[in-house]
Amino acid sequence: MTHTNRGADTLLKAMGAALLAAGPVMLWRSRSGRNEIRTELAAQKITFPERGLPAHLAPFAGRPLATGPEARAFADMIKGNLARATDGRTYSEITAELHAAGNDEKLAKLRQTAFMAETLRASLMSAYQAWQLTSLVTGLGALLTGLGAALVVAPRGDAATGAAAVLPVLKDRS
Repeated sequence: MTHTNRGADTLLKAMGAALLAAGPVMLWRSRSGRNEIRTELAAQKITFPERGLPAHLAPFAGRPLATGPEARAFADMIKGNLARATDGRTYSEITAELHAAGNDEKLAKLRQTAFMAETLRASLMSAYQAWQLTSLVTGLGALLTGLGAALVVAPRGDAATGAAAVLPVLKDRS
């Protein structure tokens, strides 16, 4: 093996070692992130209603929110309920109506309902997005672990012995 090949081999093994160290850390962080999301959702004590759920959410009836996808489903349910309660109007549209109408107690209550629903929905969507990020970090952690292992243990070819190369051998240009 030439000096150039030894240097490249050393560099690839060092990169592999770094990736091999980073991958499991990412896997651990993704798992702890999911646990944190579960803990936060449990602390809110949000439970799907027993009745009145859309057909696709019926299996969740009476169950507490525990995962990001469940938070997304609940947020979508809130969105539908809010649209029915406000005739499809947004918080800002109701606020504009309230300012134009003056002191309208019914509009003021509707605006408060819209604000609370949108706030809860935004929080639940944040939990869902964080859950999705943990999925990405899990995939990247697994990829880095596998790539790191491959770089560390893969045999390199040696032109002098005729050994097969798994990774390319750099030719000495001297």
